[in-house]
Amino acid sequence: MSKRKLSTFERLSQGKMNRKQRKELARRLYSDDPGLEVVHRNVAGIDVGNESHFVAVAPGCDSPAVREFGSWAADLMRMAEWLKSCGVKMVVMQSTGVYWIAVYEVLEKAGFQVWLTNARDTKNLPGRKSDVQESQWLLKLQTYGLLRNSFRPPEEIRRLRTVWRLRNRHVQEAGRAIQHMQKALTTMNVQLANTLSDVSGVTGQAIIRTILKGERDPYQLARLRDYRVQASEEEIARSLEGNWQEDVLFELQQAVDGYDFCQQQIRACDLRLQKYLSAVRSHPRSQPAADQTVTSGQSQPVEKKKKGGKQPRKNQPQFDLDAELQRLCGVDLRTIDGVDVLTILTFVSELGTDMTPWPSEDHLVSWLKLSPRRQVSGGKLIKHEHTKVKNRAAEALRMAASTLAHSHSYLGARFRSLRGRMGPGKAIKAMAAYLARLIYRMLTHGQAWVDRGVQQYEVKRQARETQSLQRRAAALGFRLVPAA
Repeated sequence: MSKRKLSTFERLSQGKMNRKQRKELARRLYSDDPGLEVVHRNVAGIDVGNESHFVAVAPGCDSPAVREFGSWAADLMRMAEWLKSCGVKMVVMQSTGVYWIAVYEVLEKAGFQVWLTNARDTKNLPGRKSDVQESQWLLKLQTYGLLRNSFRPPEEIRRLRTVWRLRNRHVQEAGRAIQHMQKALTTMNVQLANTLSDVSGVTGQAIIRTILKGERDPYQLARLRDYRVQASEEEIARSLEGNWQEDVLFELQQAVDGYDFCQQQIRACDLRLQKYLSAVRSHPRSQPAADQTVTSGQSQPVEKKKKGGKQPRKNQPQFDLDAELQRLCGVDLRTIDGVDVLTILTFVSELGTDMTPWPSEDHLVSWLKLSPRRQVSGGKLIKHEHTKVKNRAAEALRMAASTLAHSHSYLGARFRSLRGRMGPGKAIKAMAAYLARLIYRMLTHGQAWVDRGVQQYEVKRQARETQSLQRRAAALGFRLVPAA
């Protein structure tokens, strides 16, 4: 349900600044004495770079107040010693590429309170951009408490995230190798991709590898057909009557070798992923209470088949990933329609299972960039801003939401209703936000999701539409009467 628009009295009573007040604050910040309350003392600002880093401390701590340090380990240690000699307790820096990671880890081990902030939150005025001024600007903003600390998961989750991201890159590279195979086959007029739905399957790989061994007889190759393939041997044999070329066969061999290498890398990532998953501590709530459920509002749940019991999919890790994820989360997130083990693993590897960094589910949705970004002036909506943000957890939730189009469940009915009113793009974003809220509730409260079925959602939707029609009729001086 959308939030009610605040009245002018309520908006002014909250004490939030309007646009004019924010501009006035920006002008004050660039003065030598802004006249603001000092929130953080003993602060240092660091402008992170590739070859060197500029560090600024408060005037009077040392002379000069801004120093340049190299990016090698010895100079980073020298930076930490200098900051200690200046009495610095807190350090703030921007998340610039991956250059900040080494600085962050050295300062964190040295005992400093390190803040990592988004570069969008530290915009400077045009014409005043240099490494020295940037470090001083960060120092000033943090001194007056105008920056927000970015979320960084614990080390055990970061290791899991590194391997999972690396594995996804290998999966994408394997997909490009398959496309390379199809291109080489099509160049030789071998129409195997039109006969088989997947050339990376058992039949497709057996035929391709036999071709590379020297076999050219299409009927001999067609005998490698798996019994589950719908195409007949005659159809497959006709598609294998190609124009064999030595250079293209060499290209095909290179594509197959690249595909095999990617599969080898994926298996190595699976072993390391299993090792890191087993090292993560189990959730204290390993067995959720049976009476705690996140429901749709009906008394009796709809019976549905329990997920599981199937072989892992082609790109899914080849170990018991379901049990590991349920051990980490303390609740089975697969009960949510559209959410599979790959979606859960992506969410856990990016955010972890501890939701305390987000005070509410609204904060989580906003962090995932799944909430609308509005420009409001004078209490009126001017426009919706569309910012492109690469958030892997949000992308996984969007993919999960898009699969609900044909789902015969409460969530499926909700998504189809949103798609009819808002269009597919906005509906996917809104549904992804709703899935994030469900995951937040299940992880924080240990409640299990129970689907209430399509009928329950349709009843609620009709009730809302009836109330809306009654209000519109009353405003026009009419009264709705049920049809006989």
